Amino acid sequence: MENVFDILKERGFIEQCTDEEAIKELLGKESVTFYIGFDPTADSLHVGHFLQIMAMTHMQRAGHKPIALLGGGTTTIGDPTDKSDMRKMLTLEQINHNAENFKKVFEKFFDFSEDKALMVNNADWLLSLNYIEFLRDVGVHFSVNRMLQAECYKSRMEKGLTFLEFNYMLMQSYDFYEMFEKYNCKMQLGGNDQWSNIIGGVELIRKKLSGQAYGMTFSLLTTSEGKKMGKTEKGALWLDSAKTSPYEFYQYWRNINDPDVEKCLALLTFLPMEQVRELGALQGSEINKAKEILAYEVTKIIHGEEEATRAQEAARSLFANNASKSADMPKTIVEKSTIENHIGILDLMQQAGLIKSKSEGRRLVEQGGVSVNDEKVQDINRQITMSDLDEDGQLIIKKGKKVYHQIKIEQ
Repeated sequence: MENVFDILKERGFIEQCTDEEAIKELLGKESVTFYIGFDPTADSLHVGHFLQIMAMTHMQRAGHKPIALLGGGTTTIGDPTDKSDMRKMLTLEQINHNAENFKKVFEKFFDFSEDKALMVNNADWLLSLNYIEFLRDVGVHFSVNRMLQAECYKSRMEKGLTFLEFNYMLMQSYDFYEMFEKYNCKMQLGGNDQWSNIIGGVELIRKKLSGQAYGMTFSLLTTSEGKKMGKTEKGALWLDSAKTSPYEFYQYWRNINDPDVEKCLALLTFLPMEQVRELGALQGSEINKAKEILAYEVTKIIHGEEEATRAQEAARSLFANNASKSADMPKTIVEKSTIENHIGILDLMQQAGLIKSKSEGRRLVEQGGVSVNDEKVQDINRQITMSDLDEDGQLIIKKGKKVYHQIKIEQ
């Protein structure tokens, strides 16, 4: 069987390894137990988590054992990585609710039968720790000077880093220690922003147990311009269909920039790399075929074949200028009185989440980028009235070339 390390490398997952040769040898000769931690800070996983789930799936298919570690304990502190401000504090009830939602997603991807995968929660050991004992047993192995060199802390020093957050690296390192002891878990995987935390765990295991553990990080999901992927008009691109509909999810991938297509096909689908390279090499309008395949495959993996097909058909109807016939289009329900009393197009677009500010909407209108029912909006003061609604009490706003949004009055 092909070594999964080579599969992950070819598909573009791997960014850093604690010991590349040793990791490749280990993955080639035995079934390795590994883990990735997921802090339940929201009630849904997002597309950044999806990349890590895909890596775990490749690993399990190659005969290795994944552990999805729910951060019920670490979430009470908050990871300062890539944050400009302190993370919002959640109650234990909120954390547990979010963790239950995460479990439903993991069960769709990993085979938990016959102990082939595990799901554990670090609240089981972190919440009962004795602080003084923890400082003596774990804190003694960490150099403050070295910790302050970690990127996750350096980026926060100017704005202020709380002592609470400063403990996060110790918590995550202790997780790896516990997993190594309890489950013979030899590897921790994660996003590239977790490198310092992973190294902390590898070193703690070496110092306390004289054990050999390994770490490997993945590239973050970014565009060719270096920006994080997964940001939409409404915020994050969620895996929960109640927060991001299958249609919106499909449309996101259908509309990505041409240079990002091959990368996303490699990371976020199971298509053979030969096919990925062929699709990524398409030029001009032909690249749209590759985008359709990408959008369909990713939506199918997350939401199932039926929803992916519906989303694809809805998207095709939009491109055929039959937008009003699509039941899957993102929609906003407004009170009838809102339209009866007239509402400005900029106010309505802001209410629908199509623009973040009126100044953004003003620029779009002035550039000819807003239409109502296929009629270009010429005036930033354009009022939406009952006469704009069709017989079903709805209208369609088009933003730019690709974003359609349905406004429907509450009946």
